[in-house]
Amino acid sequence: MSSKAGQGQSGMTGGNHPQRVILAGGGHAHLAVLADWAAHVLPGTERILVTRERHLAYSGMLPGWMAGRYRAEELLIDLAPLAEAAGARLVLDDVVGLDAAARHLRLASGEALSFDLLSLATGGTIATEGFAALGARLLPVRPVERFMAGWQAFCAAGPGQVVAVVGGGAAGVELALAAARRGHHVHLIAPAAGFMPGHGGWARRLARTALARAGVTIHASMARAVSDGLVLDDGTILPLDLAIVATGSGPPGWLADSGLALDPSGFLLTGADLRSTSQPAIFAAGDIAARADLVLPRAGVHAVKAGPVLAANLRSALTGTPLRAYQPGKRRLALLATGDGRTIALWGQFAAAGRWLSRVKDRIDRGFIARYTRRT
Repeated sequence: MSSKAGQGQSGMTGGNHPQRVILAGGGHAHLAVLADWAAHVLPGTERILVTRERHLAYSGMLPGWMAGRYRAEELLIDLAPLAEAAGARLVLDDVVGLDAAARHLRLASGEALSFDLLSLATGGTIATEGFAALGARLLPVRPVERFMAGWQAFCAAGPGQVVAVVGGGAAGVELALAAARRGHHVHLIAPAAGFMPGHGGWARRLARTALARAGVTIHASMARAVSDGLVLDDGTILPLDLAIVATGSGPPGWLADSGLALDPSGFLLTGADLRSTSQPAIFAAGDIAARADLVLPRAGVHAVKAGPVLAANLRSALTGTPLRAYQPGKRRLALLATGDGRTIALWGQFAAAGRWLSRVKDRIDRGFIARYTRRT
């Protein structure tokens, strides 16, 4: 086990012992960290990657896979060769607990790993307590690997089934369109204020047009589950064969007992430098984290963009050099696949749609995959 060396704003020291640096979670942000370690030696460290699954499914291509446009292997990134190139030991396990003060990470297998520096990118969770009555008909969009297995098994029964997508954000819209593309009868359920939140009126109109073209029925409503299906605000019971829950990300439960500073919703609170506001030995990025200085929408693009900053700051934390700030742009480009060969581009309040945008999206997505699957 690594030493329990003192660590402050000026860096970390561990005498003759290598500093143990753990990446917890195989999320999008940690891809950049692994690439950094592979490109530049990180001397005096023992490096570990802990992740539940060996393969990371790239979220940008998930709706395309769901619609049948991509094969599974086209959006999966194998973390094993990346860890090997980075000189990191790969531990296939799930994080179930963290003692920040003692610097111990607890795993589902019962193993406890001590650390000198920890980076968390385990992703968020989907709250499904209100949908338990659906039983096997419930399919949360996270964890992604379980979602993919569940969707593949569901589609094996053939088209023509009734699918409800709960959640009207960009992800919910894409999932509904993808399900319709596979020949299912699709319902999208979200309160009026929860349909494409954060986007302008033109973006919402384009999304509604795409949903109408695909035959998706939109319900401006909340939903609760009963054994017969989903109950809407007006009392209507919607029978279904499958309910995909994409209601937004929540924090993993084990954060509550970690001893870390959390925001009111239970996410790990960080500064602009992605470092915990209460424990300088811990960094975080992606859906597990919340910024203390600004509100960021929970979108995969921020995990991707924060990755290089996270990589630089983990290195700086070890050497005592100044940390960088992750400053997201005021606008972010979002590309929503509509499942029919078109794509909707969203840029602040601007929105456009067309088939040519699908070629742009495909090139960007395949380029991202290629960046982390090329052999070195």
